[in-house]
Amino acid sequence: MGKEQDVFILAQESLLNVVNQIAEDQWGLDVPAYMTYGGKKATLRDLVNYHAYDDAWVPDVLAGKTAEEVGSKYDGDLLGADPKDSYANYNSTATEAVRTFADLDKIVHLSYGDFPAGEYLKHITSFRGFRAYTIAHFIGVDTTLFAGLVDGLWDEIMPNIEEWRSMGVFGPAVDVPKGADKQTQLLALTGFLQK
Repeated sequence: MGKEQDVFILAQESLLNVVNQIAEDQWGLDVPAYMTYGGKKATLRDLVNYHAYDDAWVPDVLAGKTAEEVGSKYDGDLLGADPKDSYANYNSTATEAVRTFADLDKIVHLSYGDFPAGEYLKHITSFRGFRAYTIAHFIGVDTTLFAGLVDGLWDEIMPNIEEWRSMGVFGPAVDVPKGADKQTQLLALTGFLQK
């Protein structure tokens, strides 16, 4: 298994850990605009549902399917009556698909272009890793990312951070005190640090 797969799995585990800490009365909370796509109004449940949706796509993307082939089968509410359990199932399915995937050079088809599978994993890993932090911050639980995830994200992101920033993936860097820990530095450099 490649490093991209290892880091993806750590991000999945971190996000699952945070989702499992969402209180029943928090699912309907409106999230701040910085946590949504294009500043659209969304609840915490909407955000987690989107991660279930994103996880649902992982096996199909790795199998080489296009958006046209997959169609709309994952549209709508995927969380049902038990959002934590439903999300955990999608998370597990995506994790297993990545764990058993062998060809990181295989070209996969994304909505924004064709990329090697290893690059696709980097994209979706950072999405999950930073979402674990932002949701944890929003719901008021420990925001410490899982051991190894910060180093993995750092190694994957830093070589191309300005390119990703220019595409709108990351916001402006935030200043932090000298000597800040690596997670704080990572969050500051990518614009995700929340005070």
